[in-house]
Amino acid sequence: MKFTKFISMLLVLVLGAGMLAGCSAGGYTAKNTEFVIGVSGPLTGDAGMYGTAVKNSAQLAVDEINAAGGLNGVKFKLVATDDMHDPTKVATNYSSMLEQGMQVSLGTVTTAPGLEFKNLAKDDNVFFLTPSASGDDIPGGSGFQMCFADGNQGKVAADYVNENCKDKTIGVFYKSDDAYSKGIFDQFSANLDAAIKEKITVTTFTDANKTDFSTQIDTLKKCDFIFMPTYYDPASIFMKQAKDILPANGVYYGCDGFDGIDNIEGFDITQIPQEVTMLSHFNSKATDGMAKDFIDKYTKKYGSETLNQFGASAYDCVYAIYYAMKEYIDAGNEIPVTISASDLCDILKAKFTGGFTLKEGVTGQNITWEKSGYVNKGAIKYVIKEANK
Repeated sequence: MKFTKFISMLLVLVLGAGMLAGCSAGGYTAKNTEFVIGVSGPLTGDAGMYGTAVKNSAQLAVDEINAAGGLNGVKFKLVATDDMHDPTKVATNYSSMLEQGMQVSLGTVTTAPGLEFKNLAKDDNVFFLTPSASGDDIPGGSGFQMCFADGNQGKVAADYVNENCKDKTIGVFYKSDDAYSKGIFDQFSANLDAAIKEKITVTTFTDANKTDFSTQIDTLKKCDFIFMPTYYDPASIFMKQAKDILPANGVYYGCDGFDGIDNIEGFDITQIPQEVTMLSHFNSKATDGMAKDFIDKYTKKYGSETLNQFGASAYDCVYAIYYAMKEYIDAGNEIPVTISASDLCDILKAKFTGGFTLKEGVTGQNITWEKSGYVNKGAIKYVIKEANK
């Protein structure tokens, strides 16, 4: 009886070890018949427009690549998971994507979940190129950004204010308990001219008070230029509540979190008298070039409601990964469809830190990456809505 029990325990240990070995990050890809790209993002919830745009746009790029023959005949597959902009859901999503054969990733759509994803990807050596998780701490290790880092957005916004707003009454509205919002503000503040910094008025909000901004509006009621490094949902609430209080000729100036603000259900941006503008690398109203082509394809397939720069950036991410892999193969190397995520990560890290260039993208031309993982490309001021006359 004791011997039988011992044998049973031994079998459990042996089988358990085998199962664990088969579930390692490198073991899942052995049966792949397609190159698998994973992404975690908010497909539902307050930030659902962002995640939906990323999923749709990445799928659009995958479909185009596959229709053109894939990579040397091997097709790609996108696996998209919903994290609802909640970092606690990322680990489960990450494991699920690995189990489905993920070899490379777009990481996450937003910053807070992205920090959790980065730690997991670093442990397994999984390459990710995020379209929109813009936190300064997202790149590094195996992580790269297609979007501007928060610090870069904050610095460029400060440069704009330093050059164009000396005669303005400047206010700032940001979310102090959000890594994205606070990260941009910190760099914005650090790069302001001293004379301007002395006279700006700053007010904040948190999750505890994200629907009633009467106090913040009262604080900023005399400002005719308001920098808002936050997402579109609280920004739209602020604008509705402040539309008859703040100067009608004022300007709201946001970053990439503003993208999609003119398509929020229940929010009519035309009723906001002030100008609404943003720092961007994508013009959703482009009339020529790759941006126009992307807009036409996206709206034909998915409509215009979720058209934004998050999606445009995801489209470029997929093509950047594809062209980097193609460039490696064209140089006489091989990338088998069953390659492990770690081995593919080594290849892609060497490419992206070794001068690889995405020559033509929806969000820019001659896009390159620093060894730190930060992207190099141009930014523009994009007017979403002009001030009412």
